[in-house]
Amino acid sequence: MSTKKDIRALTKTELRDFFIENNEKAFRGNQVYEWLWSKSAHSFEEMTNISKETRHMLETHFVINHIEVDDMQRSSDGTVKNAVRLHDGLVVESVLIPAGSRTTACVSSQVGCSLDCNFCATARLKKMRNLNPDEIFDQVAAINQESLLYYNHKLSNIVFMGMGEPLMNYNNVLKSIEKITSEEGLGMSPKRITVSTSGVPKMIKKLADDEVKFNLAVSLHSAIDEVRSRIMPFSKAFPLVDLKESLEYWYAKTNSRVTYEYVVWEGINDTKEAISALVKFCKYVPCKVNLIEYNPIDDGEFQQARPQAIDDYISILEMNDIIVNVRRSRGKDIDAACGQLANKKS
Repeated sequence: MSTKKDIRALTKTELRDFFIENNEKAFRGNQVYEWLWSKSAHSFEEMTNISKETRHMLETHFVINHIEVDDMQRSSDGTVKNAVRLHDGLVVESVLIPAGSRTTACVSSQVGCSLDCNFCATARLKKMRNLNPDEIFDQVAAINQESLLYYNHKLSNIVFMGMGEPLMNYNNVLKSIEKITSEEGLGMSPKRITVSTSGVPKMIKKLADDEVKFNLAVSLHSAIDEVRSRIMPFSKAFPLVDLKESLEYWYAKTNSRVTYEYVVWEGINDTKEAISALVKFCKYVPCKVNLIEYNPIDDGEFQQARPQAIDDYISILEMNDIIVNVRRSRGKDIDAACGQLANKKS
């Protein structure tokens, strides 16, 4: 592996300073920055408005550790899954999800995952490392190109719901969003970005303090501590009372509604008691609930609940004036659906 520094770790000011130190005009730094972020250049050779000598100088000092889409699969429903190879040979997955005139990128933030949710295939992979901001950015840029290629329009939305817990890679996730939303990057509105967390109260409060403009989703799955800690063992350290307090803090600071991601499983959270607990939890801050179709990862204890249980959730939530949507899974035939990302070979 190269010991040269990845040039994308430099700020625009640092790039300008580099050129000045090497007896070049500072504006060359602006040009290189544009190639790296607006044009998502994979190599210095692509930087055609810069002389060959200058490109050679860049080559001797730096590398561009750009991702490579190692394997791309297309589902019968139009979903696209990318197996993304990183510069050190590790692989993560990201997904393009089409829905009418919109396309959504589901991106990863870690190789593997820090947490231990029992129903998720990614959690069975040990966490190997955090993704760098440029590696997250590259996933989005690649999916944007696929959206243009297959659907003839730019990417509409981004969800941080791929591999990893985004708030356990806090700084790099926020830096990637800064690049994605910058006019010098992809220029996407932060309101079209949702960061999904399994619920780390301290980091939710930090998001609020940092006055982020993107949306927040929380993988809730149960509003009863005993049930939640059985299906998401790490949550024993983050009881619902702490999660509630952090979400109240978030709403007070941002005035932004929270989305609860919620899978209903047979024999686990398909009871009237579970629904009542969710209704109570939803009263704490303005929110909406996304009921998510479960995608089995084996023949174990987690099985999709009966349609009647889903109907009960919908009717009782609506009766309590809580917005509820049912999210049907996409890309199941290529293991691209929610909870299925685990670097399986096709």
